Amino acid sequence: MKVLDLQCGQLHVFEGWFASEGDYLSQHDRGLVVCPVCGDRAITKRLSAPRLNLSGAHAGSGHDQPDVSSNEKESDLQAALMTVARHLVATTDDVGDSFASEARKIHYGEIKARGIRGQTSPAEALSLLDEGIAVLPFALPEVLKGSLH
Repeated sequence: MKVLDLQCGQLHVFEGWFASEGDYLSQHDRGLVVCPVCGDRAITKRLSAPRLNLSGAHAGSGHDQPDVSSNEKESDLQAALMTVARHLVATTDDVGDSFASEARKIHYGEIKARGIRGQTSPAEALSLLDEGIAVLPFALPEVLKGSLH
C-alpha cells in the first residue's frame, strides 16, 4: 500500500492510499483523484517522509506532547470541517434558492420546524438576522454538493 501526501490547486492537503505508484498515476491521469474538500482535480504529490513502524520504539525527547507539524494541524482542521459539513448535509433539507422564505415560514410557525440549508443573498441573510432568524453562512465543500453514496 502506498500512502501519498497530496495537494490540490487550492492548497488543501490530504492523504491518498493507492496499491502502487502506477495505480496513483493511472487514477490521476483519468481524473479520479479529487480533493475531498473542494473537488479540485488539479492534484500534485507533496514531498513526504517515509512512514516507518518501528514496533513502538521511539527516541525519548522528555516532552509529553508530540510536535505536531502545521500540515498535520491543517489536516485535522480539514477533517473537522468535513465532519461538520457531512453532519449538516445529513441532518438538513436542501431548499435551494428558497432558503429565506422557508426560514421565515419556520420562524413564524407557518410550517413545521426543521433544519434547512440553501442559498440566499448577503442582503437577505442580514434581513433574516434583523428579524431574529438565526442563519449561519457555511460554504459546503464541492464534493458534498452532489449525490452522496
